[in-house]
Parts: sequence; C-alpha cells; structure tokens
Amino acid sequence: MNENILATIPFNRPHVSQNELGYISEALERGLTSGDGPFTHRASRHLEKLTGGSRALLTTSCTHALEMAAILLGLRPGDEVIMPSFTFVSTANAFVLRGAVPVFADCRPDTLNLDERLVEAEITDRTRAIVAVHYAGVACRMDELGAIAQRHGLALIEDNAHGLGGLHRGRPLGSFGCMATQSFHATKNVQCGEGGALILNDPELVARAEIVREKGTNRNLFFRGQTDKYRWVDIGSSYLPSDVLAAQLTSQLEAFDAIQARRQAVWGAYHRGLADWAGANEVSQPVVPDECAHPAHLYYLLLPDLENRQALIAHLAERGVQATFHYQPLHAAPAGIRYGRPAAGGCPVTERVADRLVRLPLFADMTESDVARVIGAVRTYEVI
Repeated sequence: MNENILATIPFNRPHVSQNELGYISEALERGLTSGDGPFTHRASRHLEKLTGGSRALLTTSCTHALEMAAILLGLRPGDEVIMPSFTFVSTANAFVLRGAVPVFADCRPDTLNLDERLVEAEITDRTRAIVAVHYAGVACRMDELGAIAQRHGLALIEDNAHGLGGLHRGRPLGSFGCMATQSFHATKNVQCGEGGALILNDPELVARAEIVREKGTNRNLFFRGQTDKYRWVDIGSSYLPSDVLAAQLTSQLEAFDAIQARRQAVWGAYHRGLADWAGANEVSQPVVPDECAHPAHLYYLLLPDLENRQALIAHLAERGVQATFHYQPLHAAPAGIRYGRPAAGGCPVTERVADRLVRLPLFADMTESDVARVIGAVRTYEVI
C-alpha cells in the first residue's frame, strides 16, 4: 500500500481510560457536578502521592494554578520573577497579571531547561521568585536552583506541566518548590481535556490557597463547619473545576502506571530507532541526565537549522505523520518585549533551539506499527 494514503498519525490523541465514562456517569447521577466533590478529593489524593506534595488543589488549568501561585506570593507591581524564555506563555502571563516583570533567562543547550548558571547574575533587590520549568519532564538542576533561592530568600516555583511522574535524584518533580503547578490539558500524559492543579509544599500556604481558589471566600471553612457563614475575605477567582472533570481525571490517574508504560515504550523506540540516523545527520536527540527519570511527555529532535526543521515537518506530513515545532522565545514576543526583559546576556541558546526543534507524535494509544512508521518516515529524510 502507498504510504501516502494511510491514515495520518496525529501529533497527539487523548487516551480514554477504562473507568472514565463510568466515573463521569456516577458524578452526573449523584448530582454533585460542581467543584470540590468526591472525585475532586480522590484525584487530589492521587496527586499528593505522585508528587509528594503536602496538599494538591485541582484547578481549571495549569494557567490558573500559576495565577494562584502569583497571588499567593503577594507580588506587587515592579517585582521581578526569573524564568526561562523557552516556555509556554502562561508561565509569564500569570505573573504579569500581578504587575510583576518576568526576567527571561536562557536555557541549557543539553536539557533545554532554565540554565541555573545564569540565574544568580539576574537577581536584583526586586527579585521575588525563580520559576523552574521542567521541559519534556526532565528535571531542572534543582539542587543548584534551590540553593540560589535559599541564599537570596526567594520563592522557588515549579512549572511541572510536563513532569508528572518525573524524578530528580529519586525525588518526585513537584516536591521541590514551595509551590508547583500541573497541567491536565488534552495533550498531557493524563488529562481531562482542560484542567490543572496547584501543589502546595508549604503548609502555611494552604489556608489562603483554598480561599483564593474559591473566589476569595472562606467557603471551605463554612462547609467544614469552622465558621457560621462564608464571606469575601481576600482576592481570588473561580479556579475550581467541575467534579465531572475531576471524575475523568481520577480515572486517568488510576491508570497512570499503564499510560506511562506505553509512553515510555514509544519514547524508547524513538530514541533507539533514530540514534544512528541522528548521529549521521548532525541531529540532536533529547538529553536525560543520569540523576533524572523522565515521564516520556514528549520526544523531540534538534535539526541543524530552521530550514531543515521546516523541511522535516513537511517531509513527515507528506508521509502522513503530524509533527510540530514548539515554544517561540518569550523574550522576543511582542508581549514579552512590552512586559518583561531578557537577561543581560540575552537568550541565544533559546533562539537557536526554537528554530531547530521538531516534536514527534507521542501518545499512549500509538501502536507498534504507528511507531515504526514514524521512525521509518524520519529516517528517509536527508538533511539539506
């Protein structure tokens, strides 16, 4: 059969776990479809086990979890937050909404994470926090970043949208910062279409976090019988997801090990099957340091230049394989220029990486035939 008439292998296809529809039906039948119901609590307990966090609060998105983190930090206009330029816009937006200035630092050329060696030089008397984004679920250098944060009295936040299930020196990602955020968007390893969570590792933040998530009210205290009425006591917003979404997420989290096993198999097949081709074509594969265990969130290749990146994406599309690029540098984006500032030395590594990176399809329901077809399609590409 001509490979051009085969069905396209999408970049992502959300996995549907075994109990998903049953749990959603159960939530509907109970009539407890608003937030903070039984499935919200079940999903939260699963997350606390996976991340080692003292408390997990489900949110409507990772973006909203980041916004909550920014509120809990008590940021004021003009405060600075150091973060990588190579990340999703939500990492910066959450802090800009509080009037803070994102300081965009460069990424490491190996893991593509925030380069911890460049962070300390960007600290000023206005710096309040460092945001570590675990790209592709491979941990940042958390020992070094933690030491820098402690030395300067700064908050360390983990944007762990890619990293649920990842480890650094045997410790779960999401357990290092005073707060961490998770994503359950449809593209993530476990998902509920749209969803997120705020992981709290500082118990002193929990009470206020509950208020912020509940529109600035002490509603949780009321329902626990700890106050005779609930009132508006702080700033906040509607960050709590429906228990129907939590039901879907609960089923996904219960299937976490099975989902991860299949994703790891796909990631490993790519890494082995493309190793000699990559070496022969001056293409870089993902780097995973020995002290890290990654959750197989995505698999990427770094082509020699933008021309080859675009040509490979087109080459794969012609063969029914949907591949895509990834983040564009925030420091050079229109809003990044308006609201933030780049590190003193700029972000040259980020700029090169953004032009060269291609992500391959990776989802739990890929068949061995799908994986072989992607590998075969990539291997037929000759670098220009």
